[in-house]
Amino acid sequence: MYETSKRIMDIILAIIIGIVFLPICLATAIAIKLSSKGPIFADTPERIGRFGKKFKMYKFRSMIENAHDLLKYNPHFATLYKKYKRESYKLRYDPRVTPFGSFIRKHSIDEIPQLINVLRGEMSIIGPRAYYPDELREQQSKYPHTKDLVKVVLSVRPGITGAWQVSGRSEVNFDKRITIDADYVSRKNIFYDMIILVKTPWAMISGKGAL
Repeated sequence: MYETSKRIMDIILAIIIGIVFLPICLATAIAIKLSSKGPIFADTPERIGRFGKKFKMYKFRSMIENAHDLLKYNPHFATLYKKYKRESYKLRYDPRVTPFGSFIRKHSIDEIPQLINVLRGEMSIIGPRAYYPDELREQQSKYPHTKDLVKVVLSVRPGITGAWQVSGRSEVNFDKRITIDADYVSRKNIFYDMIILVKTPWAMISGKGAL
């Protein structure tokens, strides 16, 4: 019952939010093309979805072209890459982010295209973070006690927004983040989903969470 209700809610919300944010999406696409070289959508590696299936996540490009490959393979970014892995695959200050990209990331506008993933059945509006394959592999090696929690998290579709994004704890390390995600999955409660949904606009406006 929960799975069916959640999927229906996802489709309805994705369509409504998509229509409401369409003007912002068009303006964002134009601004990205005018402000920096590269495609409109981010060219990032695939993410891990439900049951470990990989998928392409749609996001507006907020970084310089080929940002992910530069971080991983360019020797000029070697120190930054080490910091990136040390801080659980999150950087507070990232020189690859464009000036306009900084704005859309702060207010989660870059996340809006993930509504396409929701309609495709690869994501949910609300759910755990969608992790990179190497991120899960390396973080589980760093935090071995999280392996069972990862299995729980991968039993559901990842979300555009979620419990840790709206909790004000978006800067926590992987072990804390995956615990919050697993706790969300264990609840499987539409009412809890609605609470997260209501908190999301403030997380976007304040720049403390994701869409």
